[in-house]
Amino acid sequence: MSASSETFLFGEFRLDRASGGLFRRDADGVFVPVAIGSRALEILAALVERRGDIVPREEIMGAGWPRTVVAESNLFVQIAALRRILDAAQSGQSCIQTVTGRGYRFIAPVTRCAVGMDQHPWDLSRTGVEPSLTLANERSPEPQPSSISSAERRQLTVMICDLVGVMALAARLDPEDLREIIAAYHRAIAEIATGFDGLVGEHMSDGVMVYFGYPRAHEDDAERAVRAGLGAIDAVGRLDVGAGKLQARVGIATGLVVVGDPIGEGPGREQSVVGEAPHLAAGMQALAQPDTVVIAAGTRRLVGALFEYRDLGAVAVQGIVEPAPAWQVLRPSIVASRFEALRGSALSPLVGREEEVGLLLRRWTRAKAGDGQVVLVSGEPGIGKSRIAATLAERLHTEPHFRLRYFCSPYHQDSALYPFVDQLGRASGFARDDRPAARLEKLEALLARAAPPDEDIAFLADLLSLPGSDRHPLPNLSPQRKKERTLEALIRQLEGLARQRPVVMIFEDAHWIDPTSRELLDLTVDRVGRLPVLLIVTFRPEFQPSGIGQPQVSILALKRLDQRDRSDLVAQVAGGKALPGEVIDQIAERTDGVPLFVEELTKSVLVD
Repeated sequence: MSASSETFLFGEFRLDRASGGLFRRDADGVFVPVAIGSRALEILAALVERRGDIVPREEIMGAGWPRTVVAESNLFVQIAALRRILDAAQSGQSCIQTVTGRGYRFIAPVTRCAVGMDQHPWDLSRTGVEPSLTLANERSPEPQPSSISSAERRQLTVMICDLVGVMALAARLDPEDLREIIAAYHRAIAEIATGFDGLVGEHMSDGVMVYFGYPRAHEDDAERAVRAGLGAIDAVGRLDVGAGKLQARVGIATGLVVVGDPIGEGPGREQSVVGEAPHLAAGMQALAQPDTVVIAAGTRRLVGALFEYRDLGAVAVQGIVEPAPAWQVLRPSIVASRFEALRGSALSPLVGREEEVGLLLRRWTRAKAGDGQVVLVSGEPGIGKSRIAATLAERLHTEPHFRLRYFCSPYHQDSALYPFVDQLGRASGFARDDRPAARLEKLEALLARAAPPDEDIAFLADLLSLPGSDRHPLPNLSPQRKKERTLEALIRQLEGLARQRPVVMIFEDAHWIDPTSRELLDLTVDRVGRLPVLLIVTFRPEFQPSGIGQPQVSILALKRLDQRDRSDLVAQVAGGKALPGEVIDQIAERTDGVPLFVEELTKSVLVD
């Protein structure tokens, strides 16, 4: 008995599940393959097979990324790519409809046909479909399923790491010894890359190419690449290979590529990456001095102020026509807020959030009166959690209060109490080149505002790894008791400040919180109800907050913007530049009501 599969016809397209391809009918009525990535194809199939039904985002992402957890922004990119292909001949009517807050729906008319596997997979002459829709076999040779491209378009950040002075090493070392050194170098780079979820794509004798954004994409792939580059230089410098200190140099670039088609044969074949980014990364690497990381403009734009840089100007890169701007990455910056570092000091307009801001202001009024409040602000990436917290700060600018800001980090989830250590350092005014004694003096001056007991200073100085044993001796306690006393000291610092004036305490990105900070945050939620404190906790939906159901705790779940607010945001981001109404409508539709997507797509249209 022959197996069978289904073929779906809509407009000028045919989706064949048997051969795994999408085809478009040309002017002669012949169906020709359409270049489309495997993920986009699976997403399209999930929608077409349930034509007219609302398919939840989670289900679509499961089809496109089976057994893989990815950011929802990846789905937005794939849907946008499908719309560019399918909607070209639709006179402004999209085949894929966004159902705000629920998912997507395929709305074009679809004809479903069963195709037996013993007949030509593209021959529809025996399915009852009109002859004009039949593929002309004599005009298009039968392709084999293996010839269908699995490549897909991706924004990729490419890191190329080069071992410095290999020729000099080869001249003075036995080949076996050199092989061991290069193997140790490759292992070090692979370990660093894997730690940041990068994919080692290609090994040369003295170079390694690493991809960030494939096969799994993250919202911070560019940042991961830069941190991996800095880590690679440090790791190579620490290799003990008996040949003196090794050095590396790194080049990084970001851009749109086509990735996924295997090249070569047999088990050694690799994934090809076609686009400007690998060439530009190679140019940045050639420009880099030993023990430095150099990045191109696309990467620089994405990482914002998260790092400190040295502007190298525009440089000539082989194979690139125009000079390419380049920056040397010096080190991670001492930055308070990832939101501000990535978005800049000029905040985007706030649209459609007056009710949410009004809730925060009402809770602040209650907190000032001594009825402490906690607001749990939940929402997906880019929905505006940090923007709302910044708006509250703007509204309270003239009111007397203390503002405490705590930021969790995806790179410090294993560092106990990292948000609190970071806040104390920033509030104390620590400089990068401060000596420990100077830092202790600054910490003492900060804590004096809350008039803490001397032992509290000892525990907090120890938390910041400062030498306070002479003036602030630390009791000899078990590790568990020491942790408890440290948490108590941090709570008393908050209470001391609240006795002087009301406090706004903002705790951002709790989905990245470390376990000890989570314990302290839970204690703070319980204690706030008796203090003139407004505690705002922002997090993504996957985080499970504590305190729900307590009288002092409110939940604020941010929703996507409706169509009118999206259009208003587009107009405000555009400023005085007029955009055609159909462009505004397309931006509003294709960004799914996520403010960050609306802003970025509008800016890209203005640039284009």
